Amino acid sequence: MSSLPLSMKTLLQLSPHSPSLTLTTSPLPVPSHPSDVLIKVYTTAPCKGELTWAAAFPDVIPSTKTPVPSQDLAGVIVSLPPAYTGGFKPGDKVHCRIEATRPGAAREYALARLSELALIPKNLGWIRAAATPLSSLTAWQALFTHGGLNKEGLLEGKNPAREENAKKRVLITGATGGVGSWAVQLAALAGCEVVGLCGPNKIAHVKELGASEVVNYKETSLRQWASPEREVDVVLDMVGGKTLEGCWFAIKDQGKMVSICAPPESARPSHLVGKEGVNSNFFIVEPLGEDLTEIGQLIEAGKVRPTVDSVWSFEEYGAAFARLESGQTTGKVVLRVADFDE
Repeated sequence: MSSLPLSMKTLLQLSPHSPSLTLTTSPLPVPSHPSDVLIKVYTTAPCKGELTWAAAFPDVIPSTKTPVPSQDLAGVIVSLPPAYTGGFKPGDKVHCRIEATRPGAAREYALARLSELALIPKNLGWIRAAATPLSSLTAWQALFTHGGLNKEGLLEGKNPAREENAKKRVLITGATGGVGSWAVQLAALAGCEVVGLCGPNKIAHVKELGASEVVNYKETSLRQWASPEREVDVVLDMVGGKTLEGCWFAIKDQGKMVSICAPPESARPSHLVGKEGVNSNFFIVEPLGEDLTEIGQLIEAGKVRPTVDSVWSFEEYGAAFARLESGQTTGKVVLRVADFDE
């Protein structure tokens, strides 16, 4: 590590109560946890709304956290824990989601944990590698950990899991966003009938991802669209608010409703009749490298892919975050932290 620089470029959030950011210099992070891995960051992908998390969730985000945003990274392993004897080695190209309670990856060097890491699929470059972790992990866990679908249905050929998944209709809101685009691909690949919710300019894209039906929210609300023959078995909500409220009209009795925005019960219309036995769940993604490795196998096989909205230089962080928060993205916004050809 003697050849490492003494300082690095670092993006910092100036206050938990403000989205203002500044690009500055700071010392390199020093591993302090038995599982810490030092990584040279090539690319990072921020998450919409993340600059509000520290203020909105003070019980989750510690006040002592160094306010480096952007928890997704793609980079090269510089050093591993001294006692580590596993399969990773210095020089490996890896990507991951850093737990939100720890400093992020909008800096030239970052610390990730061994349990968060996965090797980058051979057919992904630095940009798409950074666009993958959070979105794909959230979709994977929403569908297969919380949504009741069987991931064995992803296997090729006829199998009982795929046949069971084929009986399920899955509604995915925000179907062209970072998470939504992954959820559409994975649910369709697992054998489900997928209904995507999006705007009029993105209908073709959602169908190309694997949706068999698309609802244009500009023309039709979910309440207007829902009918007994259109009801779905599983809802994955990526939008919240009025959209999450509308999902209640579309879910079947005994269905599963999963949201990454808010507890679904908080949006249940007070006048709604029926919808008995709905299993509703709000969850926060777990940054599991083992899940990301399974997703990577599907990427290498050409069965799923990340969607990139736009790519920005590190110095263009302000424009990148503005694009991210615009609500008009299709896929992920990526920052180039290092110089590379791709």
